[in-house]
Amino acid sequence: MFRYASLILITLAAALQLPAQGDAAKVFPYTINQVTLDNGLKIVSIPFDSPGIIAYYTVVRTGSRNEVEPGKSGFAHFFEHMMFRGTDKYSKDDFNKLLKSIGADNNANTSDDRTVYHTLASADALETIMDMESDRFMNLKYSEEDFKTEAGAILGEYNKNYSSPFMTIFEKLREAAYEGHTYKHTTMGFLRDIKDMPQQYQYSLEFFDRWYRPENCVVLVVGDFDQAKLVALAKQYYGPWKRGTYTLDVPVDPPQTEEKLINLPWKAKTLPIVSIGYHGPAFSDETRDMPAMDLLSQVVFSETSELFRKLVIEEQLVEFVQGSEGDSRDPGLFTIFTRVKDPKNIELVRSEIEKAITEAKEKPVSAERLQAIKSHLKYQFAMGLDNPDAVAANISHYIQLTGDPESVNRVYRLYDQITPDDIMSVAKKYFNATNRTTVILTQEESSQ
Repeated sequence: MFRYASLILITLAAALQLPAQGDAAKVFPYTINQVTLDNGLKIVSIPFDSPGIIAYYTVVRTGSRNEVEPGKSGFAHFFEHMMFRGTDKYSKDDFNKLLKSIGADNNANTSDDRTVYHTLASADALETIMDMESDRFMNLKYSEEDFKTEAGAILGEYNKNYSSPFMTIFEKLREAAYEGHTYKHTTMGFLRDIKDMPQQYQYSLEFFDRWYRPENCVVLVVGDFDQAKLVALAKQYYGPWKRGTYTLDVPVDPPQTEEKLINLPWKAKTLPIVSIGYHGPAFSDETRDMPAMDLLSQVVFSETSELFRKLVIEEQLVEFVQGSEGDSRDPGLFTIFTRVKDPKNIELVRSEIEKAITEAKEKPVSAERLQAIKSHLKYQFAMGLDNPDAVAANISHYIQLTGDPESVNRVYRLYDQITPDDIMSVAKKYFNATNRTTVILTQEESSQ
């Protein structure tokens, strides 16, 4: 496996002009230009061989993490919707018609730490896109009636999404694991806050004024463009945008000191779902804990792991088992999910997961397997850099975390440095019973 993965990586490196396995200098193969305007707006640009095509992203480093006031969750996601409501210059209909006329694909998405607005369009439409985007970021306008209409739509979206047992169990896991930190609520927010959202028109204006400011945003352009023209247009269209003054103070949770267990009944027909969360590290491109946890997730929970082989393939006790921690600006949760085929085996499955974690603490992974996993991660990353939109999406991930796209190269250098002892160390540090929250979802007896 190691030789095969390395061969693939070296071949791909040659094709994409990536550094070979032995050269840990840079995993990202393209030039990254960075210019910061006087108002704090950062312009990141990456030339990419896509004649006539550009990806245009605006990364707002605001997600549900920023929703610090009680009763006001869900507004970062809400503005993902409201930003398409129009301005005096470009109404909602005019905005959509203009996008259609230039053949542009335009959308947005929100997570815990950011909201991203993305457009894929022809390169000769750059100035038009910059005009439209800068206008809505500076001059968004919507009536109270529009606000209430969209708030009602978000309640409908919540009800649809959380008809899934997986969405609900994740929501309950987060709510139980965190005390005061805003990761306690999911990106959509608490249901009680979403229901109250139609009454929060004035607060919505404050939220926009607070967070949609140049120092909190990064414009990312990937593809076919002229750098000098890009910077000149950015100064022209974004230069008048004024800095904000708000300072974020996210509550910090104390260390968890006792295990938490939640039993969650489910009315509809379902197999049992077990979800386990351990408080883990924040993303860092300077310290080893996060990349070591990423590699540990592959060692213990990937489809090549002993746990997967035993529970899924040999004994067929579960439909799947997976575990990982997503990158986050503040300490996140390493979450383990599995769906058990027979309720009588829930405790047996939990025991097998704990055994696998104990083994990770006590038995070092072989150097050959660890190197194969590292090669696979690099290969997987490189395979995702095949068009300007994919490049922008990958780099926007690191912009949301640190504000610096070069974090991608620094963190992959850390991956190269991780040893078997590092993996054992983070397993011992984070995978403890007092640091654990478990939610077990089972079908209500009356529904069986």
